[in-house]
Amino acid sequence: MPSLADATTELVLEVFRLNGELIATGDDLVADLGLTSARWQVLGAIALAATPLTIAQIARNMGLTRQSVQRIANDLAAEGFLRFAPNPHHQRAKLALLTDRGRKAYTGASARWAPKAAALSNGLKAKDIAAAVALLRHIRNRLDSTSTD
Repeated sequence: MPSLADATTELVLEVFRLNGELIATGDDLVADLGLTSARWQVLGAIALAATPLTIAQIARNMGLTRQSVQRIANDLAAEGFLRFAPNPHHQRAKLALLTDRGRKAYTGASARWAPKAAALSNGLKAKDIAAAVALLRHIRNRLDSTSTD
């Protein structure tokens, strides 16, 4: 029987493999929309936010560096998927907002993902998915709390 540390390592390795598959699948799914998985993620972070966000806030929410999100956002802005707007709370940190093109691309990507999600969830139980989400969130939160130690 593997130790808890070995089992956790195996889980992390499987998450890495899954991440690679998700990125490749996402890239294939949205390429003709002018997106990549990374661009889709940034558009989604903006689209799903309750209020407009800065690049730093988007990066924090996604668990990515501000610089990587800034690079993607700049590319998206240059291609008309998003625009930067003044931030009443901070003079230099602009807010990222979807343009009509960005909203349409995000909506199109989401519509393409829906049948994939349905197929992936076929035969699974909602409580098992919720348990997996809770476990992964718990591990992520532990990483967040230990990364500053």
